[in-house]
Amino acid sequence: MATARWNGEIIAESDQTTIVEGNHYFPAESVRQDYLRTSDTHSTCPWKGEASYYTLDVNGEQNQDAAWYYPQPKDAAAEIKDHIAFWKGVEVTG
Repeated sequence: MATARWNGEIIAESDQTTIVEGNHYFPAESVRQDYLRTSDTHSTCPWKGEASYYTLDVNGEQNQDAAWYYPQPKDAAAEIKDHIAFWKGVEVTG
């Protein structure tokens, strides 16, 4: 079971994560959607495609762009479609 925690709360929990480049990608349905705020930030990976970001909003504190996902990943990264990963102080264990 993998767990993502930030600011004292469990953000995501799943035994069905996909690990890519050392990051756990959680199925979107295993992530607390009420903690996610859409961000305007985007970045590009040569083999995964364009990433979009969420800002975490937990217990009155925000963590800008602490979650990312690939809405339309390239074929090489198809396994992470509809998955979300975390960084920027989010503790991922499992």
